[in-house]
Amino acid sequence: MELLKIIFLTVLMFFVIVTVHEWGHYFFAKRAGILVREFAIGFGPKLLSFKRDETQFTLRLLPFGGYARMAGEDPEIVQIANGQTVAVRLEGEEVKKIYLDRLDSRKNVIRGEVTDVDLEDRLQIKLDVDGEALSYRVHPQAMMVAKGKETQIAPRDRQYASKTVGQRALSIFAGPMMNFILAFVLFALHIQMAGIPLENPSHLEIGEVMKGMPAEEAGVKQGDIIESVNGNAIGTDANSLIEMIKASQDKPMEWTVKRGDETLTIAITPRGVENEEGGKVGSTIVTFFPTRSASFGETFTVAGKNMVNTTEAIFLGFKQLIQKFSMDDLGGPVRTFEVTGQIAKQGIDQLTYWAAILSLYLGIFNLLPIPALDGSRLIFLGVEALRGKPVDPNREGLVHFIGFAMLFLLMIAVTYNDILRLIG
Repeated sequence: MELLKIIFLTVLMFFVIVTVHEWGHYFFAKRAGILVREFAIGFGPKLLSFKRDETQFTLRLLPFGGYARMAGEDPEIVQIANGQTVAVRLEGEEVKKIYLDRLDSRKNVIRGEVTDVDLEDRLQIKLDVDGEALSYRVHPQAMMVAKGKETQIAPRDRQYASKTVGQRALSIFAGPMMNFILAFVLFALHIQMAGIPLENPSHLEIGEVMKGMPAEEAGVKQGDIIESVNGNAIGTDANSLIEMIKASQDKPMEWTVKRGDETLTIAITPRGVENEEGGKVGSTIVTFFPTRSASFGETFTVAGKNMVNTTEAIFLGFKQLIQKFSMDDLGGPVRTFEVTGQIAKQGIDQLTYWAAILSLYLGIFNLLPIPALDGSRLIFLGVEALRGKPVDPNREGLVHFIGFAMLFLLMIAVTYNDILRLIG
């Protein structure tokens, strides 16, 4: 039951972070009048799908991200050419549906050969029906039907490229912006749950206990308060305890711990671990600071400080990764899920803090000038603003395609490395 709870909380956390990001794109695109064809969480095969207004909302199998697909961002898949035979269905005097296949089985339609069609500007289609030339006005929300799938037409004023540079930039930047807002809210929520630590620590306690290590074998539990080691009071000096453990490799130690209302004496023998110095017991030592409730004002100020400090740490991590690149320093979805599961065991307050960090990281990462990410799209918009005309869409599309392919290959490599590490 505990495992199911951890899995649920982990999946829920990723779902919220990605959904908030994509909702930012979706909301500001809709606000600018752009047709958003699909709002998807995840990639790959569909698990759940429903349509609301003009947008298809989809939950997909692979929870590695999501997208808000806007009309005009990519070449439209369904097109009509002169000379093609189609069938149209009218509502009043306007075409509401254009059928491209299975024409013989369509009822209450007009069938003819296309002589002229414009579904972007004039919204008009002309047909040759048994030698008679007929012209019809097309409804701005008309559907093209092919292979059992309906695709709404996108008049030029509903396409991404028709909007101003400012409107497009806002619809792109809104995704990371929503992640920043979510991170701030989660930092603030964590402060309300965990409180503000006081300056002086009160005791040392056991954090995570690793399986198959001396601490677990001796019966040490997470949350045990360490009072003394070998008869000596340990106080709150975690470094001193760690050095004692290192120096006691293969030598029995006697720990006195408090577990609830009980005081227990535990015999534990640290042992060596490959490629590491000294003895290890296989548990984290946590310096416990008493906390007090945060005031309303403190909640916002401390959340802001956490945003700044975490941002600095993220950029420091990027810098170190560039200076000394190693695949072992990268973590893909598998490693992120693994770490998230470990943090979920520590309680909802720690998971909330971790979710804030991930949300902030996702926002910052998406703003990096890497092809296929939001940052590179903003750069192209900046170039367009300076030049006074857009970059060739085919060239921009090629850049984003190459970037996406490289990111996808990197994700495969990192995931493979994560799986090997887990097996090892």
